[in-house]
Amino acid sequence: MARKDDILSIYAKEVEGIKEAGLFKGEAPFVSPQGARVKMEDGRELLCMCANNYLGLGDSPRLIEAAKKTYDEKGYGVASVRFICGTQDIHKKLEKTISDFLGTDDTILYSSCFDANGGLFETLLTAEDAVISDELNHASIIDGVRLCKAKRFRYKNNDMEDLEAKLKEADEGGARIKLIATDGVFSMDGIICNLQGICDLADKYNALVMVDDSHAVGFVGKTGRGTPEYCGVQGRVDIITGTLGKALGGASGGYTSGRKEIIDLLRQRSRPYLFSNSLAPAIAGASIEMFKMLGESTALRDHLEEVTAYYRKLLVDNGFDIIPGTHPCVPVMLYDEKTAAEFAKRMMEKGVYVVAFSYPVVPKGKARIRTQVCASHTKEDIDFIVKCFIEVREEMGLK
Repeated sequence: MARKDDILSIYAKEVEGIKEAGLFKGEAPFVSPQGARVKMEDGRELLCMCANNYLGLGDSPRLIEAAKKTYDEKGYGVASVRFICGTQDIHKKLEKTISDFLGTDDTILYSSCFDANGGLFETLLTAEDAVISDELNHASIIDGVRLCKAKRFRYKNNDMEDLEAKLKEADEGGARIKLIATDGVFSMDGIICNLQGICDLADKYNALVMVDDSHAVGFVGKTGRGTPEYCGVQGRVDIITGTLGKALGGASGGYTSGRKEIIDLLRQRSRPYLFSNSLAPAIAGASIEMFKMLGESTALRDHLEEVTAYYRKLLVDNGFDIIPGTHPCVPVMLYDEKTAAEFAKRMMEKGVYVVAFSYPVVPKGKARIRTQVCASHTKEDIDFIVKCFIEVREEMGLK
């Protein structure tokens, strides 16, 4: 029988192996609010190029004021789950606000989108059913699917022929319910899913469609309604999950929005909803204010779209290997894990906050610097960032 010290040494060796492989993921704390620039503990100010703060609302004075007001009116927390005594009027108001924004029947709030995805599949699907999932789906979808007893099929990324083959296979296996699950945006690559193709196949094979639109709602589509708007399939997606922790203020919280029948069942059976505390009142209040802002103007997403296009063109013109697209997630491919780690370190030293992405976040041999544009970046910021990329590439002798 192993002693406790022997057991702990196993974990220590595992971490040491991660470091030796160049896969160790450290943390670089900053002391300022999240924004286009952040102040580090040592006093340096860096241009932040790796946040999910797409609309630049992480330090919005209007949202901060809305949160402060909510603290005064609703308190610090509710200390309960929703069905006991954890539902305030602002929770219901926020759910209706999200439904109205997305054009869905109803919405249910969660502590995070990870919880929303974790509580979805086991509630809706049984061993008689089938879930057909894109191979590049987010870890939360993968983990959510693992919790259910449905038959599992995985199709090649954004490959409609393979998706159709899997739908046929599910039918041949006698699946009662078929649910297609996909990310709206595959955020490691900045690729927007072919949602129109998915919806067309879903109609053909009588399947439900679930989209995690965490990296889209608020800024993808002409009015920021996400990939259903971008792909012209609003009203055809049955389930939309998403987060309040990225473009929509950057705090925390998630949601599932969609058909009334589905949301009704989730309120009764979804375990993360039934057994986790309600969303903090201040986040709910600030989120309601944030949706008001989105309804008033598309200026933030319009600027983000313009600056993203400018950034992508500059990188391509200067010979960097990026995955083509239009999304503000822009991975600069370096492939080798140790190269990516050293590249990110040197970028930080030059004043640009970026992080190396490596296994298990992305496949081995596909290491990258995933940069992310936000609406508070200017073209001058972008010029500086690309200049630093060029300098580091030259210093490291990379092609």
